[in-house]
Amino acid sequence: MKAVICTKYGKPDVLQIQDVKNPIIKDNEILVRIISTAVNSGDTRVRGIAGEGIMKVVMRLVLGILKPRKPILGTVYSGIVEDTGTKVSKYRKGDKVFGMTGFSFGTYAEYIAVKETDNVTTMPVNATFDEAVSLIFGGQTAVYFIEKVKLSEIKSPEVLIIGATGSVGTAAVQIAQYYGAEITAVCSSKGKDLVKFLGASKVIFYDEEDFTKQTNQYDFIFDAVGKTSKKQCRMLLKKNGIYKTVGGLEYASESKKQLDFLKMLFEKGKLKAIIDKTYSLDEIVQAH
Repeated sequence: MKAVICTKYGKPDVLQIQDVKNPIIKDNEILVRIISTAVNSGDTRVRGIAGEGIMKVVMRLVLGILKPRKPILGTVYSGIVEDTGTKVSKYRKGDKVFGMTGFSFGTYAEYIAVKETDNVTTMPVNATFDEAVSLIFGGQTAVYFIEKVKLSEIKSPEVLIIGATGSVGTAAVQIAQYYGAEITAVCSSKGKDLVKFLGASKVIFYDEEDFTKQTNQYDFIFDAVGKTSKKQCRMLLKKNGIYKTVGGLEYASESKKQLDFLKMLFEKGKLKAIIDKTYSLDEIVQAH
């Protein structure tokens, strides 16, 4: 099969398409023919070993010193079940599925073998493969942080989302609205049409004004791009307000429960698929 190999850490051109052996499934695994994957911020950070100071050292220790130990990058996929192990009961050949592999990577390829108990489930019935795969990375991260602050238990919450037009931010805007939140979105002026499409109540353009100088206060501030600190946003929090950022030490763990939740939201029309551009596998360097 064809796969994208990360030959070393560096710029996008370190990615090369090579022929590798097809995965062989175990008794408890399914073989998925991948139709769509995605390039997310996590993928580019790994490829470029993006980190500062000690974090770059930690990343090399975890991922590989000179190059990734798992050279086929990519963490999300949607596709069709091609084969099932003898002990698999949840899936059949021909099922349309989508999922995330996390630090196991491996989705920049034509096929992947995953356990039926992994972070995988059947696709939303009304989604294309591209739409389904676009929900996962940002959606699962947003769900994790929104659930951590128990937003569903706050009555008519006021929420500030920084970086509202990114993968995580667009999902967070929609999921917070599902819980009845009034959303103030922070993005550049280029994102005006997108955040209005998503339904944000108010928009602050960071390239036109300093959003930290506003007088409004919020129950939950979520930095979906990791560009701020709690100290910078402290005056924007209500007395019991909570600040969360993707740029801190808190890692957003993923689960099948989150995936099922995203599937439900999409099927009910409460979550839209936001896709920037689409590329073929041969255009992986351009995509990165």
